[in-house]
Amino acid sequence: MNVTFHKRKFIIFVKIFVMDKRILQTIIADQQSMGWQASYIERSFPGHLLSGNDIVVFSGIRRCGKSTLLHQIRKDQDERDFYMNFDDDRLIQFSVENFQMLLELFIELFGPQKTIYFDEIQNIYGWERFIRRLYDYGYKVFITGSNATMLSRELGTHLSGRHISYKLFPFSFSEYLRFNGFDAGKPSFFSTENRALAQKHFSDYFIFGGFPAYIKLRNPEYLKSLYESILYRDVMVRNNLGNEKEILELVFYLASNVSKLSSYNSLSKIIGVSNASTVKNYISYLQNSYLIFPVNKYDFSLKKQIQNPKKIYFIDNALIKTLGFYFTDDLGRMLENLVFLELKRRNHEIFYHTSKTECDFLVRSGNSISVAIQVSYSLSEKNTRLREINGLLDAMQTYALNKGMIITNNEEENLSIDNKHISIVPAWKWLLERY
Repeated sequence: MNVTFHKRKFIIFVKIFVMDKRILQTIIADQQSMGWQASYIERSFPGHLLSGNDIVVFSGIRRCGKSTLLHQIRKDQDERDFYMNFDDDRLIQFSVENFQMLLELFIELFGPQKTIYFDEIQNIYGWERFIRRLYDYGYKVFITGSNATMLSRELGTHLSGRHISYKLFPFSFSEYLRFNGFDAGKPSFFSTENRALAQKHFSDYFIFGGFPAYIKLRNPEYLKSLYESILYRDVMVRNNLGNEKEILELVFYLASNVSKLSSYNSLSKIIGVSNASTVKNYISYLQNSYLIFPVNKYDFSLKKQIQNPKKIYFIDNALIKTLGFYFTDDLGRMLENLVFLELKRRNHEIFYHTSKTECDFLVRSGNSISVAIQVSYSLSEKNTRLREINGLLDAMQTYALNKGMIITNNEEENLSIDNKHISIVPAWKWLLERY
């Protein structure tokens, strides 16, 4: 009797966790039609990711273009058929045990290939063990994911030293221009007419941000839907959170006060949480979903960096306006958020400076500060101009820098003060430059 009972339990277990092969084959066939389309904009990424046997991990917020980037890579490869997007509702019962069946189906349908593309892989618990096996057998694997902590933990545990990570953001200004049929790389780009067009496009980019689907449709409901997907799937469900009200109020406050200094203690009082560590955890969960980015004050003491108030930035300007309370005089903070995102795209390690005065951004290279940047929408008012220049000079003096930069909406000038050189640069122009 006992033996029969255990056998029945085993059969039930198999039925629950082993997918129907025919359903999986249908999903594979359906997803083959999800390839590259002529209307897509090619994204920039380091070319060396395509070579070697390293597992390539593209991470970033939902809907920023990771799937499109996989299709972009696939279209230029001889081997492009072993593709699966795990953000498909029909794969909700897919588990790590089904990977072997998936691999066998790939080979049955397309013949032997050694390149595999997996989209939103973090949806499958234990995925890293199968990816490790693929790596050991000589496969080249490209994967995407939307949760920083899960990816880093799993990659660090089972795939350490075997992968290369690349963070993808919503469109840069250069990509936004290409999306609108405007090539910033042409020699004629800096003609009078094209400069004026670039400034117009920048004004739109400043407002509409870089999420590809949103700048195409400009439907506010799209951003609301995207935010709800991030909040509930990547933050609340993934971290087993129950108090929706606290998270919503925290995001609303941060979006309404982007780039302002905030401490965990002050935020806990604002949203009515008794323990500051709870807010710290909430911030961490939102950061892991790539919705927000805390920036520390620069200090030679790591402990002080952690203890000092943070400045919080968001993944996209259009999302800020959707999630927060926005005033027209917030243009300076919106421009600061946009500059921050470009610095992150350029893979810089970023801090802020405050002493006698404040400087918005410090870029650290190695163990020293290499760049100081101030952001101001306009320097037309005398007091604003004086404050921004003094804040930059204070940072330059503190970190022994001879050059500094002030990024504005549309002002351009070069200054020399006490043998220190300050470049005042319009944001649209700086966004198209590399340094």
